[in-house]
Amino acid sequence: MLNADLHCHSNCSDGVLTPAEVARYAYDGGVQLWSLTDHDELSGQHAAHQAATALGMQYVYGVEISVTWAERTVHVVGLNFNPACEALVNGLAEARRGRVARAQAMAAQLAKVGIEDAYAGALRYASNPDLIARTHFARYLVEAGFAPSLPAVFKRYLTEGHPGFVAHCWAQLADAVSWINAAGGVAVLAHPGRYRYTPREFEILFTTFKELGGKALEVITGSHTKQQYQEYAQIVRHYGFWASRGSDFHAPKESRTALGSLPALPADLTPVWHLWL
Repeated sequence: MLNADLHCHSNCSDGVLTPAEVARYAYDGGVQLWSLTDHDELSGQHAAHQAATALGMQYVYGVEISVTWAERTVHVVGLNFNPACEALVNGLAEARRGRVARAQAMAAQLAKVGIEDAYAGALRYASNPDLIARTHFARYLVEAGFAPSLPAVFKRYLTEGHPGFVAHCWAQLADAVSWINAAGGVAVLAHPGRYRYTPREFEILFTTFKELGGKALEVITGSHTKQQYQEYAQIVRHYGFWASRGSDFHAPKESRTALGSLPALPADLTPVWHLWL
């Protein structure tokens, strides 16, 4: 199977490497088809495309859009779209608004438990201040000695019920899918194994996503277990989705899975890249 990695991040959102550096990591890992999918942001796409082409990889434009659905955050990856599409560009600009205010509120929450200057600390890790995110805060908390690693941070801070968590109302699912479709792209529901929904809520999510024009589901991804590979492969079969694959790479020392090292999709599933290759 084609070694495709269709979900990863650069320092244009919450990764630590430049788009060109991520391209090199992908190439060195044996990736043949690659997409950079920064959060709500397209500024790294030109550099990623140039670097991938120079290295001989196939490249598709990508983005990961944060969505609020049933009062929780869901991510929708867009692939192989026109990055100049006005509906997508304007939609993403709207989606980015409010991140700074949310980050300041997160810092205020952390200050209440004795963690001072967290906003300034997180900003040091954010190449794009308008896209400051929980991951930037987590890196600062590790640096400041409040936790030994990023996973440890998210067990104690920044998640629901813990200091530093501030809910944010992102784009609507219908909006995100419509922006991607308007740009001629493919909407992929990212890492479903990360969402804490009931079986009934998942059923509604998958059905609604498909009815809105969503085409694919991430099956093989860095945050899924081997058991979840099988679970979501079955979901793909049941709903008739195409299957996607991506590491969700953020940084060499942070990511659970290296670029290019994921197992293949189950042989009976149809890869999402068959929609354009």
